[in-house]
Amino acid sequence: MKSRIYSLFVLLALFVTSQAAEDRQYYELRVYTTKSDKQQTQIIDYWQNAAVPAYNRLGSKPIGVFTETNNTPTNKIYVLIPFNSVTELAEAPSKLAADTTYQKAAEQFMSLPKTDPAYVRIDSSLLVAMKGFPKIVPQPGAAENKPWIFELRTYLSHNEAKGANKVAMFDEGEIDIMKEIGLNPVFFFQSLIGSQLPNLVYMVSGENMDAYKKVWRGFGPNPKWKQMSGDPKWKDNVSGIQSVFLKRTPASQI
Repeated sequence: MKSRIYSLFVLLALFVTSQAAEDRQYYELRVYTTKSDKQQTQIIDYWQNAAVPAYNRLGSKPIGVFTETNNTPTNKIYVLIPFNSVTELAEAPSKLAADTTYQKAAEQFMSLPKTDPAYVRIDSSLLVAMKGFPKIVPQPGAAENKPWIFELRTYLSHNEAKGANKVAMFDEGEIDIMKEIGLNPVFFFQSLIGSQLPNLVYMVSGENMDAYKKVWRGFGPNPKWKQMSGDPKWKDNVSGIQSVFLKRTPASQI
């Protein structure tokens, strides 16, 4: 197990070194599992009043804090934290520990007892922006927390080579097609560490569900997409697609 973990970090170090000059962001994507409205409120309040300001002071911005569009006691909370390097990501915990303003703002959240926790668990993954979309693009109305629809899509591949092939497909044209037809891209990521690897994750958005779905209906018939998807070069690079519709929380800057 130790040798496997060591090899993973060696590979990650090599990847980071090879990509350092490309000015692409790195991200932590956290997904909070909850079991009550109370927990969801506590998580959102923590991010709005303590964590988002603290991460902003570290240079991590904009931060996305989303929840599922259908309100239920088990809604998950999705938090996206950008970093300009893996080094910044690694140093964040120690810097937060030394941030007295953050520690004071987070004290109540962090001191909740195990008999009444703020969440069930956190799943976390490390991602890197694709070459064709190197940084997050906040969507209209973020500062005012206006209603907006976000779709978080995960594309699974059956092996690493096909996963890399699908990333290349996005970089070499698929992202541009999505921008051209008005899908309002927010980000496109390749997953480095996390569950269900290999995969890539991206987010597109719209002002409301009807308008968003109308734009999507124009993707399949798009001549550029039909030509690209018919190219044998890109054959069989997706083995499964997962999708979740999200909305902003008051803590979100995206």
